[in-house]
Amino acid sequence: MEAKPQRVKQVRRALHGVLLLDKPLGLSSNNALQKAKWLLRAEKAGHTGTLDPLATGLLPLCFGAATKFSQVSLDADKVYEATLRLGERTSTGDAEGDVLQTRAVAVDRSMIEAACAQFLGEIEQVPPMHSALKHEGRALYEYAREGVEIERKPRRVTIHSIDILDWQHEKLRIAVRCSKGTYIRTLAEDIGERLGCGAHLSGLRRTASGPLSVDDAISLDALAAMTEAEREAMLRPPDSLLADWPALSLPADEAARFLTGLRRRVKSADAPQVRVYGPDRALLGSAHVTNGELIADRLLSPQEVQGLQAA
Repeated sequence: MEAKPQRVKQVRRALHGVLLLDKPLGLSSNNALQKAKWLLRAEKAGHTGTLDPLATGLLPLCFGAATKFSQVSLDADKVYEATLRLGERTSTGDAEGDVLQTRAVAVDRSMIEAACAQFLGEIEQVPPMHSALKHEGRALYEYAREGVEIERKPRRVTIHSIDILDWQHEKLRIAVRCSKGTYIRTLAEDIGERLGCGAHLSGLRRTASGPLSVDDAISLDALAAMTEAEREAMLRPPDSLLADWPALSLPADEAARFLTGLRRRVKSADAPQVRVYGPDRALLGSAHVTNGELIADRLLSPQEVQGLQAA
């Protein structure tokens, strides 16, 4: 018998940075992460907020030291472009589900504007059954596929703005800026009910997360076509996740003590979030300032600091 060719094990390496990926349609966030991780031969990686397979757009991926700050992106406000199919309510709230009800669409732009305005500000949302939210260790969508309904508690979220981008009878496209944890699928259904015709989410694209924009993102196909050096050059520094935080710099001796977790006295106003640097603009970590004391929140290891300086 002819021997099967042996697969060469990929040699992974320590990489530190943030890749802005434009996730394609039909791919889960984790699969997109694993593909990018393989292309970059990275040891450690994580994403900063799941996008459904039916959604596209900005998926910030963190590598190495940047994973320590992934929660910042998870907590950031998001911007989505959502396409609603008016007149149809589905079993999943999106285009994947079965149509449960069809109603006539008799609306005008002023009615749409008024309906959208009803959801601005702080609102309560009941998470949809077809979501990745966990109950007793299992995702809600797993129960939904079995026909089991789980009671869900409402969550408070904030809708900062809803702008109408386009409207053509049954097709409504809106831009939504919202807090973390907002279910756009639920918002689409609620707007449809407010209009009296029902609706489901037929398309979703994330265009921003905090200070990060999909305009700066790269597709997996484009990443795959690059050389390894070109791929690595696409990584942004870990502090790009903290770009809208105030910065604080420490001299060499204070930087060394800060990296051990010791509190330092600083001449700075109180601040809930600061990014901290050492000599040569080397990122040391994140912290907060209380009563003139700099208190570490997330620290890089000396090896990570050296790795970033060498990059």
